[in-house]
Amino acid sequence: MRSTRTTPYPGPAQRNRLIALAAGLGLVMSALAAPAATAAPDKPTAAELATVHAAVGKSGVDGVAWYTDPSTGKVVVTADAAVSAAELNRVRRAAGADADALTVKRASGVFKPLLGSGDAIYGSGYRCSLGFNVRAGSEYYFITAGHCGDVAPTWYSDSAQSTLIGPTVDSSFPGDDYALVRYDNTSLTHPGGYTAGEAYVGQSVTRDGSTTGVHSGTVTALDVTVRYRGSGVVREMIQTDVCAEPGDSGGALYSGSVALGITSGGSGDCTTGGTTFFQPVTEALSEYGVEVY
Repeated sequence: MRSTRTTPYPGPAQRNRLIALAAGLGLVMSALAAPAATAAPDKPTAAELATVHAAVGKSGVDGVAWYTDPSTGKVVVTADAAVSAAELNRVRRAAGADADALTVKRASGVFKPLLGSGDAIYGSGYRCSLGFNVRAGSEYYFITAGHCGDVAPTWYSDSAQSTLIGPTVDSSFPGDDYALVRYDNTSLTHPGGYTAGEAYVGQSVTRDGSTTGVHSGTVTALDVTVRYRGSGVVREMIQTDVCAEPGDSGGALYSGSVALGITSGGSGDCTTGGTTFFQPVTEALSEYGVEVY
């Protein structure tokens, strides 16, 4: 009689071991099949960003504004409409191997100081706007833009230049953009109502100027450097999306009753919009030893 051999059916313990073995093999195969994780690129260091920031300035291109955004690890460059592709390439070449740390944006119009002829405060055939009234003890002054103070030694309240306000005591431009004018005409009033403060990104702000009146917008960047066309570089500016036009220079930027800045320059107009830069008011107050009130 021929014997037969049977393969024993695995018992419960054997089945559990087989299931565990299969599961383990499945995990190994899944791990082998999974794509390798790639490390996120490191953000540039603060020193590297400072080098890129300086390189943009050394490029010598007019009509650009730039600032460092530590949250993104980028130096953000805003170029006005007259900056050519070749000039933008010059900016990138200046950054060299770190050009990837640049973010380039465009603005309408051209960046220039907003100086024009018209009404408000007048001097030497120019019109600017009064910023904030300030005082030092019993002496009263107002602050305006430095590029306004540079062109007029004396200011008047009318276009005929018959009603004296007083002299430009000091002005600083470029580098900064602020000037101090003294009230020598005691018949003129100089109301206050402000305290000084620092702007922050995202803040809702209002600008008041003699050409376009009152317009509002938002602070988009701080500590911005801008090279105006034919007028030099100013630093540590407040950048906003509030519109402005020639003659608005020197006008006030504020939020509620908090004085923030002095209108410096920008691009665009109040029909199509634009980018406008402001000298922080606190720097001017500190420089001149005066206070808003």
